[in-house]
Amino acid sequence: MTLFSRRAALAALSFCTASASWGVLAQPSAATPGAPIKVALVESLSGSFANTGEAVFRNVAWAIERVNGRGGVRLPAAAGGSRPLQLLRYDSKGQNEEALSALRTAIDDGARVILQGNSSATAAVLIEAINKHNQREPERRVLFLNYSAVDPILTNEKCSFWHFRFDAHADMRMAALMEVLRGDKQLSQVYLIGQDYSFGQAVLREARHQLARQRPDVAIVGEELHPVGRVKDFAPYAVKIKASGAQAVITGNWGNDLTLLVKAAREVGWSGMFYTFYGNALGAPAALGDAGVDRVVAVADWLPNLPTAGSEAFYRSFRERFPRPQDDYVHMRMQLMVEALAQALERAGGTDAVAVARALETADVSLHGQRGRMRAEDHQFQQQLVVGVMDRVGAPGVPFDVEGSGYGFRVVRQIPADQAQLPSSCRMQRP
Repeated sequence: MTLFSRRAALAALSFCTASASWGVLAQPSAATPGAPIKVALVESLSGSFANTGEAVFRNVAWAIERVNGRGGVRLPAAAGGSRPLQLLRYDSKGQNEEALSALRTAIDDGARVILQGNSSATAAVLIEAINKHNQREPERRVLFLNYSAVDPILTNEKCSFWHFRFDAHADMRMAALMEVLRGDKQLSQVYLIGQDYSFGQAVLREARHQLARQRPDVAIVGEELHPVGRVKDFAPYAVKIKASGAQAVITGNWGNDLTLLVKAAREVGWSGMFYTFYGNALGAPAALGDAGVDRVVAVADWLPNLPTAGSEAFYRSFRERFPRPQDDYVHMRMQLMVEALAQALERAGGTDAVAVARALETADVSLHGQRGRMRAEDHQFQQQLVVGVMDRVGAPGVPFDVEGSGYGFRVVRQIPADQAQLPSSCRMQRP
C-alpha cells in the first residue's frame, strides 16, 4: 500500500490557485517529516498563449499526482522521510519582466525547483537570473527544469549547471522534420515563416542550413518573421505564401500564432504542406480540417498513435484524467521530466540544489516504453523523436484523434535517441 492515497496526492496540488500568492499559505518547515517539496511553474497563464500554459499545468500536475500517489519522494528520515511534491503556479503573462518577478516570488515562497518552457526568450532571462541568484544566495539555490524552450543556444553557448532541458532543441527537431521532407521529391519551393524572437530566428536559420545541406534543389521563395502573440489576422501572410508559389511552409510557430496561420492559409485557398514543430494540437488540426490531411507534418518526442508497447495505455490514462476534448494535449517529456526530478531527489538524499543537479546529470528514466537520459556535458535530454502526418481518425495508424477534432497524426518516422542527438558547444562552469 502506498503512503499517499489518490486524495492525498491531489491535496498536494490543492494550494495551486490562479495568482502568485499560492506559496504564502502556511506550510510545515522543510525539516518536518512529510513537508512538501515545492515546485514552481512560471508560465503564460493569461493572454494570447494561456492555452499553452494551461496545457503544461495539466501535464505537470498529472505527473506530480503519479509521484505522490506512490508515496511521494522517498528521502532519508533526516531529510524529512517520504515527501510529496507540491506544484505552485505563477502567471508570467507572456512577459519576461513578469517571469522574473514570478521567479523572485517563487523563491521567497520556498520553491527550489523552477519549471518553464513556453518561450526561449523567457528561458534565457531566467537562466541568467538563476545563475546570479545561486551565486549570491547559495543557501537558497534553485534548479531550472525546461520542458519546451528549444533555442539551441540554451544548451550550447548559454549552458548552465542549474538548467536542464527535457525537450529536443530546434536543430534536433529540424533534423527530424528533414527525415520526411527529404523524401518529398515533388517539392521544389518552400516558404519559411516564424515568430520574431530567438527561437523563431533559430528555426529559420536551421531550416536554411538543413535545406542547403540535404535538399539544395529546393528554393526558398519567401522568408518572414512576425511579432510573437500580437498578430490577430494572418491573412496577409497567407496571401504572400500563396503568391510565392511555395509548395510547403516550414514553421516553428506555436500556440495561437500557429492556429491562426494555418486557418488563414486554408481560407485563402493555399493547399501546400506544413512542416511544423507543433502542428499536432492546440487547435491547428481543427483549424485545417480536411485541408490538412496528408499535408501537415509535426515532430514530437511522442505522439498518441505511436505504435509501441504501453503507448496506448499511457494515452488512455491521460484522457481518463482529463476527459474534456479541449484538454487533450499530453506531453510525454513532461512526465519523464518529473520522473527524473523525483529520481534525482531520491539519489541525492535531499533537496540540496548541487546534489540534486549532479544526480540529474545522469538521470535515466522510462515510462510506458519511452526512455530518456540526461547528457551531463550540456544538460540536454536525449530521447527518441517521432514525426507524424495528419489524417482522419480511423484511418490506418490513426486510432486516436486530438482535441475531438476528428483528426490525428499517423507516425511515419521514429528516430532513435542516438540518431536524434547532436553535438554541443557547451563549456559548463560547475560549482
